[in-house]
Amino acid sequence: MRGKISLQFKFSLSYILIIFGVLALLNTYPLLVSQNLVFRSKTTAMAGSVKVIESALAGLDHLTEQNVRQALTVAEETGVSRVLVTDTSGRILYDSRQTGSDVGLYAFYTEIVEALRGNVASYCSYDGEAFLSRGASPVVYHNQTIGAIYAYEYDTQQAELFKSLQSNLAKFSLLIAVLVVALSLVLSRVFAGRISELLQAIRQVREGAYGHRATVKGSDEIAQLTAEFNSLTDRLQTTENARRRFVSDASHELKTPLAGIRLLTDSILQSPDIDAATVREFVGDIGQEAQRLSRITEDLLRLTRLDSGHTAQAETVEIQPVLQRVVRMLQPVAQEKKIHLTYSVEQPAAVTATEDDIHQILYNLMENGIKYTASEGFVHTSVAVEDQQAVIRVEDNGVGIPEEDLEHIFERFYRVDKMRSRSMGGTGLGLSIVRDTVERRGGSVTAAHREEQGTVFTVRLPLAAGGDEA
Repeated sequence: MRGKISLQFKFSLSYILIIFGVLALLNTYPLLVSQNLVFRSKTTAMAGSVKVIESALAGLDHLTEQNVRQALTVAEETGVSRVLVTDTSGRILYDSRQTGSDVGLYAFYTEIVEALRGNVASYCSYDGEAFLSRGASPVVYHNQTIGAIYAYEYDTQQAELFKSLQSNLAKFSLLIAVLVVALSLVLSRVFAGRISELLQAIRQVREGAYGHRATVKGSDEIAQLTAEFNSLTDRLQTTENARRRFVSDASHELKTPLAGIRLLTDSILQSPDIDAATVREFVGDIGQEAQRLSRITEDLLRLTRLDSGHTAQAETVEIQPVLQRVVRMLQPVAQEKKIHLTYSVEQPAAVTATEDDIHQILYNLMENGIKYTASEGFVHTSVAVEDQQAVIRVEDNGVGIPEEDLEHIFERFYRVDKMRSRSMGGTGLGLSIVRDTVERRGGSVTAAHREEQGTVFTVRLPLAAGGDEA
């Protein structure tokens, strides 16, 4: 529960912080841009107004209250709130304000001081209630400063528009903030719930419940992750079932020869009148069971090495010499059963593997064919090259494999006829070793019915680099 709340809080906080950052930018940048535009507009307008007043005073050789009042009859057209005209000492000669006129008083505004020094000044500011614009310019006659002009504007209308914009942005931002917070809480709750469900499924699978499945719906990345997780648990369940079946089968296979050995030894030890011939026969049976136990152990160790991925370093191996050696080894067994063991090599082929890999593949397939082929039958092995692959076919005219068993014959300990397989000394692991070995080397193996009678095993392995082409 703590994990879920923490995850939900983190997602919500992340969304909220991002949106608040965007809203803060929305509430500052447009306002700053608008304010700067107003400042530039006001400054330009004020400079123009001062220029109009200055042009009205042009031509006066000196400034007095009378001549200035007469010259500034156009001052009302400038649109500014107040206009002051001073002489060189800063005494006000003209004030456009009707009430409370400051004519005769001295004005030492910063702008007027700058103007009396011969400089032009224009300023604009915002106090939260209005835009305050100020401008000043010297009055010059024959390159001599004879006075100064000061204009002042207090604009509340523009300020109201600016405050309206500010208020609308604040309301809009507040609405967005509320919606985003609510939406982020909902989405994060849904997201955190889906993640939590997936985590719960992972925990149950970790505890060994491989049959448990997560049920996260949708088509987004989390749903895809859930689908991959369910696919993984399916494979884990399949692997676990195979492991349990393997352990059960291996225990049964090992138990059978051990039980036989124990029964035979008990028979010898508990029969005081047993003759030497019978003892020799029992001892021979014990030896056969021991050999069978040894074969099972060797095959299990070989499969364990294949499963662990500990395979010998691959090299380029010619198939034909290995095939000839395997035929020589199995020829006595084939002759004893009166089976014709033959081979043919249509084209020499070399693969990337080890000699032991190729020997194991050929030996197991050919020995399997000999076991299940009747007297006067045949087992034939051919080697060819097709589509940059070495193709090994081992076919016989034996009893064949039922259709329902074809897809299972490469499974470990699987036997088509269990009783007959044990009587023939099989471990049920030979074909599994063939499949695992072939797949480790990047190839494939299949089994099929022979057209007339029997079975055909086909092994395909990639040719080694620089190998022969078809």
